[in-house]
Amino acid sequence: MDGTEGSAGQPGPAERSHRSSVSSVGARAADVLVYLADDTVVPLAVESLPSLSAHELHRAIREVLQLPDIALEVFALWLVSPLLEVQLKPKHQPYKLGRQWPELLLRFTDAPDDDVATDEPSLQFRRNVFFPKRRELQLHDAEVLRLLYEEAKGNVLAARYPCDVEDCEALGALVCRVQLGPFQPGQPTACTLRERLDSFLPAHLCKRGHGLFAALRGRGAKAGTSEQGLLSAYRKVKEVVSSDSEPEASLRPHYQAYLTKCHELPYYGCAFFHGEVDKPAQSFLHRGGRKPVTVAISLEGVHVIDNREKHVLLGLRFQELSWDHTSPEEEESVLWLEFDGNNEGTPVNKLLKIYSKQAELMSSLIEYCIELSQASEPAAPQEGASGPSSAPGSLPPPTQRPQLRRQGSVLCSRIQHLATIDYVEEGEQIRPVKPKRTTSFFSRQLSLGQGSYTVVQPSERPEQS
Repeated sequence: MDGTEGSAGQPGPAERSHRSSVSSVGARAADVLVYLADDTVVPLAVESLPSLSAHELHRAIREVLQLPDIALEVFALWLVSPLLEVQLKPKHQPYKLGRQWPELLLRFTDAPDDDVATDEPSLQFRRNVFFPKRRELQLHDAEVLRLLYEEAKGNVLAARYPCDVEDCEALGALVCRVQLGPFQPGQPTACTLRERLDSFLPAHLCKRGHGLFAALRGRGAKAGTSEQGLLSAYRKVKEVVSSDSEPEASLRPHYQAYLTKCHELPYYGCAFFHGEVDKPAQSFLHRGGRKPVTVAISLEGVHVIDNREKHVLLGLRFQELSWDHTSPEEEESVLWLEFDGNNEGTPVNKLLKIYSKQAELMSSLIEYCIELSQASEPAAPQEGASGPSSAPGSLPPPTQRPQLRRQGSVLCSRIQHLATIDYVEEGEQIRPVKPKRTTSFFSRQLSLGQGSYTVVQPSERPEQS
């Protein structure tokens, strides 16, 4: 890669099988397979594939799918394998990056050498991490909305977007409406939904426990609860009268409803990365060890998600954090997140250590997202010839109320499940449990105004034949 990078992270639900987009390339035209979010394939016959840019390939896909021009901003090309995923910038050349794939795996994953040698990425057409959610609400093209819906649905079903049960049922009900049509009394029944439950709800909500152990864990005690909740939510899905006779256009309101619901999830549209965090020590003699986590980064902030429990451990907006990273050359590759907290009621500063070979990627993406957010912020109101824009003492314009979160919601932070370093900066010493800091331990904060997103830069040596 010869410049800035889009994003990279751990693979998501779209890569259910190990697949390749280009099997062989010669001087003549080559067939390229591009995968959509619903696992369908778009075959493209292209000339001069080794020098073809992502922008040119993106344009060819849009022509085949007959997508409007806005799709150039909504979607991006990704190289994805079971080991790594990378969003490409328009100037990148997918074929050359595919040739450099083993270098990227060695640099940004802990995959064994045998897996690196056999891994091969596929080319996927997916949502652009840098497309704002607020603009997504303005989209009306049915096919664009369908592709976004399919990708979001895959992330929900794979629990990549952790959801509360009530939200899973509401989203699953919309999937029922799309796949089964309008609700009809008696059709379907909870029994028939059970047969396809994993098409509507995440897998961890579909499992049925058996025996005493399951009963002790509280599972299996209410068999059919998921089906009944889904059926009840399906019954409540509102029908919208459409003047468009096209079947796909008639589903547009349901695609929009699904995406709007997903927008309540703070990690919708994020890039995802793999890492580990320290567990809190269980006792004086027993160390806590580490737990695997997913780090989700968007234009709005950072969320750390527990892979096993499917809930948020920490959620921070960029205004609430400072960060930095250490490279493998210095010590183990780590992303550091610093934020305000308390220790037994005393305000302190907390440091979270995320172990990951993708720390450099995450740090650069945070920096780039902040730059984009600052660039898109509206300018402060100016005083005109007639005076200030608002009269002294007038109330500020109303702001949108934040989403209410249920007690115990998967979206709420669980700081108690994390092993953090509590400190204040006092001279050159780091002391525990003192009054809140006046300056950050790190210099990298929301206020930064420079820097560039320069990550994933394999060697620029010429391709070897």
